[in-house]
Amino acid sequence: MNYTILDLLTLIGSLGLFLYGMKMMSEALQKVAGSKLRNFLAAMTSNRFMGVITGISITAIIQSSSATTVMIVSFVNAGLLTLTESAGVIMGANIGTTVTAWLISILGFKVKMSILAYPIIGIGFPLIFSKKTNNQSWGQVLVGFALLFIGLESLKSSVPNIGNNPEILEFIKNFTGMGLGSNLIFLFIGTLLTVVIQSSSATMALTLVMCNNGWISFDSAAAMVLGENIGTTITANLAAMVANTNAKRAARLHLFFNVIGVVGILTVFPHFLKGIDTIAQSMTGKSAFVDAGAIPIALSLFHTIFNVLNVLIQIWFIKYLVNLVQRVIPEKEDEQEFGLKYIKFGMLSTSELSLLQVTKEVIVYAQQTKKLFGRVGNMLNETSERKFAKQFKKVEIGEDKSDEMEVSIAKYLTKVAEGELSKGSSKKISSMLRIVDEIESIGDSCLNIARAMSRVRDKNLKLTSEMKEKIQKMFSLVDNAMNLMIENLNKHNYDVDIKRTKEIEIKIDEYRNKLRKEHVRNIENEKYSYKIGTLYKDIFSESEKMGDYIYDVTMSIVDHTD
Repeated sequence: MNYTILDLLTLIGSLGLFLYGMKMMSEALQKVAGSKLRNFLAAMTSNRFMGVITGISITAIIQSSSATTVMIVSFVNAGLLTLTESAGVIMGANIGTTVTAWLISILGFKVKMSILAYPIIGIGFPLIFSKKTNNQSWGQVLVGFALLFIGLESLKSSVPNIGNNPEILEFIKNFTGMGLGSNLIFLFIGTLLTVVIQSSSATMALTLVMCNNGWISFDSAAAMVLGENIGTTITANLAAMVANTNAKRAARLHLFFNVIGVVGILTVFPHFLKGIDTIAQSMTGKSAFVDAGAIPIALSLFHTIFNVLNVLIQIWFIKYLVNLVQRVIPEKEDEQEFGLKYIKFGMLSTSELSLLQVTKEVIVYAQQTKKLFGRVGNMLNETSERKFAKQFKKVEIGEDKSDEMEVSIAKYLTKVAEGELSKGSSKKISSMLRIVDEIESIGDSCLNIARAMSRVRDKNLKLTSEMKEKIQKMFSLVDNAMNLMIENLNKHNYDVDIKRTKEIEIKIDEYRNKLRKEHVRNIENEKYSYKIGTLYKDIFSESEKMGDYIYDVTMSIVDHTD
């Protein structure tokens, strides 16, 4: 066989062009969908059938079941979906990925798309340079679509011609004719190829090309497709290695779902293939067992019917699948009180969708900072020196963790900003960067107040009961402001309560002014010493600063919705 290194590199390059076209089209489609896609997933219900429809829709749009599954695992990790809700979406993703096979089978082999590809690029390329973001995205969709089929056409011509190279057929013959053994070998090949390429759609394209060129028979190709179904689950399982327990369970559920389906179909494999061939013959008039040209349609039919049947059967057993993965991956108690919970999992499949994950993390950041302020409140009336010191140490550690969280969230947001984003999402990222900066400042204020309280004890001074009462009142106002801040962060579409926010901020400012005037009079009248008075003033002044930071968080939310 005269097949050189250059020919091999051409084959790899063709596959690369196919994958790049798919990636470009996928990312551009996600950008076009933008917030609609985020809201669609965010509004997911616990209805298993709606979950399946969602999985089909999202995968058909972004053209990657691996990307959908990784995204869903991320959503489970972020607490946006429960494990049970994720099961339906994952099942739907398996059906959605069959759209790619049909596109390739119908257009890639029946129509010479390379003829139309360049005119499509001619339409899409000028749009990429448009000033309108939406037009740019649609231009990328068209160019990506064209590159996908140019890559496929190149792939078809780059594989060795079986007629001129019969030794390849002899090599493959070594793996055929062994019944179940042959099926398992080709199933393994399909799994391995998908794991290496990290795209079941690309492996499906390779399989279709091999069939069309007469490399492998219909039954061997079908076994490879089953392997691709297992291989596509590896991406999510690798991604979930650094995620929380529920995310690991969601990834493992996808693996179990596909493996159970594959094992089930292998028990009736020859009969199932005959049934598929009968349906394919009624459509094309040719048998996939006889005519290699009929295999692409028959294989797409096999891929679709297998996945649909697998979902229709296993959807009734979601409860048992969930129980199985819960037993396989038992719950681990989270020992970390203050730290990242969601974005440590990593980026979602697209920048637009990653905003949901980071939004959840920002809310957690705010909630944890409120707990930090709660510790400061506990210190005010603590009589035990040991318990006071313990609380102070926890505030110090919490403030350090708060600084680390701010840096991590800001880095994540910066990384998200590097991706494809709509103008609204870019504005939202700028707003969120200001929000995490203000929340970090709230943590700084907590530590400053705790230090002032600690200095009171270190200097053997005491806050009077009246001072404590007034500080407690100030803390109560700040606590109300923090509750409202978190409520505003949680609101859908950030429909914030600006009126209440301003009212609480005015109350905090007015009370600080009142305490400051009283403090000046008390010092003049020598009601308490200057030393304790200075520390007392530091506490209520820092509390008012905290109120300003809280107010600025809400105003930052308002800014990106204007």
